[in-house]
Amino acid sequence: MISDRIKCPRSLVTCHSSLFFMKRLTNQAERELARREIASLLDARGEWFCAEGKRGAPMALRPGEWELSAVGTGVHFSYLSERGLRVWRVTAWEWTGERLLLEVARRAGAERAALELVPRASARAGIEVLRAARQAACEQLAKLACEFLPGAKIERVRLSAGARRTEPGRYARILLRRGGRGELIAVTGAIVDLKRQEADAVVSSALLWWLRLRESVRKETISELHLIVTHGLREPVVRRLALLRADVRCELRLWEANEGWRELALVPLTDLRELLAASPRFQRPAQFLLSEAAERITALAPEEIDVVRARHGETLRYQGLPFARVRRVSDVERVWFGVATAGEKTAARRLLDEESWPQLAKLLAELAAHRRADAPDLRHAFYRSMPESWLETLLRRDITQLDPGLIISPLHAQFRAARDGQGTGSRPVDLLALRRDGRLVVIELKTSEDVALALQAADYWRQVETHRRAGHISQTKLFGDLEIQDEPPLVYLVAPFLRFHRSFHALARLVSPEIEMYRFDLNEDWRAGVRVVRRTRVSSE
Repeated sequence: MISDRIKCPRSLVTCHSSLFFMKRLTNQAERELARREIASLLDARGEWFCAEGKRGAPMALRPGEWELSAVGTGVHFSYLSERGLRVWRVTAWEWTGERLLLEVARRAGAERAALELVPRASARAGIEVLRAARQAACEQLAKLACEFLPGAKIERVRLSAGARRTEPGRYARILLRRGGRGELIAVTGAIVDLKRQEADAVVSSALLWWLRLRESVRKETISELHLIVTHGLREPVVRRLALLRADVRCELRLWEANEGWRELALVPLTDLRELLAASPRFQRPAQFLLSEAAERITALAPEEIDVVRARHGETLRYQGLPFARVRRVSDVERVWFGVATAGEKTAARRLLDEESWPQLAKLLAELAAHRRADAPDLRHAFYRSMPESWLETLLRRDITQLDPGLIISPLHAQFRAARDGQGTGSRPVDLLALRRDGRLVVIELKTSEDVALALQAADYWRQVETHRRAGHISQTKLFGDLEIQDEPPLVYLVAPFLRFHRSFHALARLVSPEIEMYRFDLNEDWRAGVRVVRRTRVSSE
């Protein structure tokens, strides 16, 4: 397996090497010289990839989409990003021969960043290097598979398609032939380092490739699909494969590769009944009273602001977008506010006190202006950020908009059925609800296409059903004194119309018929009010 250290253009965004000394702009002569030289570099190479440190993926800047100007005693570099117009004051710079490094600041130096600009031609060369390295890893994996599958010979070795047309894929696509012109064997595996949370994507990608392969070589028989994973992905993938139909699992083989990819070990698969017989630990979601600080802030916009429980306090959200956190420090409530917009992992937060209340009021006014269904600027970061949380907030206010048979309260958002450290690679369930007939409902929300949706939702079903069978949900009175039927949960998959992946149904049909799934297509303008356009059962019967 190769590392993703050679990513392009993102891998070109590294810390500034000590081999290059930044030219600091300390006087007007240096600033004017820097402005001319930087402008000459930018003009000479046309299109660039620009990244702000490690905050997000690089963005393409074409001629006319950036401006370098002398303002007062400073050199300002500005460009349009997904977060709006960005204007930085350049404090130092360096041209390495391959990339342009800019040390920049804004807001009177309160915010600093390192910009890295890479010419498209350099990025293209880096991508080709990465593609060659991954192709070599594919060939290494194919040779290893032949060693552990007696009589098998390599028929074809390719890379999977990348997320974008210009990017190399992350998976090996190997076709082996056993016995002259005999049967074909499909082999696949990730040739980059993946986290266990990516198990859904690994299995979904492998299954879709297998389905397409069987359609493209109808004259020959593809007897088996062999999936090769590393140790960290072994348990999560075993759990995902158990969610498939029995006839599908019969044609799958799972292998674990040791470190260095020198040996393979066959991993025994389990079936769904064995998986559901487990008795995992369960912790009832903690009940909490709203803090005085949260009540005070919520009162400013009670229809738009909701409060969710966080690990060490409360998180306040405006139409699903977190903007403040309440924490108790030494028995004193403290509030920090600020919004992390697109491309930012964390927000630049400020401590709330009497002096900063006007800034919080200003932030709420901006949210009110831009985070609403009829916002004037649909490209504004406040409007575009975290749409799934926005949809979740709308449904939490009235879940009967989705299904009149659902009980409005209690309704559990971001429900963690599996505790951290169990190695399942599972994330929290968006919504866990109860129908009036006593049937549990697992609700998964999406606002954009996700190829792994069916498998991801099936794993959520597995988590909830395991706890239901163990009696944890009834014993802890998760839904109070309401009666829960002795029936497996239903699964509701919810997304705006045309936002289900084109391969959604192909994967959903591979899921065990014990998992009853329904697809809910919503109106495209769901922010103005949720309406169900179409409801269909998608799981096999």
